[in-house]
Amino acid sequence: MSETPVYIELTATVVPLEPFRDVFIAQLGELGFDTFTDTEDGFQAYILKDLFSSDAVAETLQWDGVQVTYVLQEIEQVNWNAEWEKNFDPIDVDGRVYIHAPFHTPKQGYEHLMLIEPKMSFGTGHHQTTHMMILWTLELPTEGLRVLDMGCGTGILGILAGMRGASHIHGIDIDTWCVENTLENAQRNAIAMSCDQGGAEAIKDTYDLIYANINLNVLLADMDAYVAALADGGTILFSGFYEENVAALRERAEGAGLTYEGIKGRDQWRSVKMRK
Repeated sequence: MSETPVYIELTATVVPLEPFRDVFIAQLGELGFDTFTDTEDGFQAYILKDLFSSDAVAETLQWDGVQVTYVLQEIEQVNWNAEWEKNFDPIDVDGRVYIHAPFHTPKQGYEHLMLIEPKMSFGTGHHQTTHMMILWTLELPTEGLRVLDMGCGTGILGILAGMRGASHIHGIDIDTWCVENTLENAQRNAIAMSCDQGGAEAIKDTYDLIYANINLNVLLADMDAYVAALADGGTILFSGFYEENVAALRERAEGAGLTYEGIKGRDQWRSVKMRK
């Protein structure tokens, strides 16, 4: 493992709060922020220090008629369990998937009961982008598939694919914390899942199903690598972008040889399904 990563924590107050909290979160996601927590009067957002640009943040958090104040601080990788325990409620997805943390009481009667300890990682099912990816997975025949979870975060998508019969599951994330968290969560759920640190350059094998729940700039830049790793007839699920970005995503993906199959929306976020 590499040295302990340093994050920038952004704590913002937004007036009026809605719908602008989600608007700013979406825009910060495109800058590389990958973890968000709602607060009573705004939100907290986290980004690796190496990816942070103060000028880009200042420009993004400007909107006519909206008052935004924020503070920044550097933080090292620490144990975030107490913070998540205060903010992480169990998640019910379509009455079929129940996602809970170790400090919750499991709830029976669901098709899939998933134990996730999120720590600092993005992807608990709370965020709209992850929620849509879960819904796609519930619709897909995943039995026996080789699955890649790009930007795996907590590993939740790969774990769900494993619960639904995937034969081989691999995750990739640029953050060492996410790699560790994914492996821990896979073990908690008795799912065999491997994981590597890196970006698109870390993709080595061929897959039948690829999850790519990342920000738009990364999706566009790494599209060719995703398509090269997708087996003929395979499916790729994109998420992590705003409604206004769908056209750009589709143009890039179709230009790389993918065929559009459908779209999901949740608030202003969108997720697109494509096939090779």
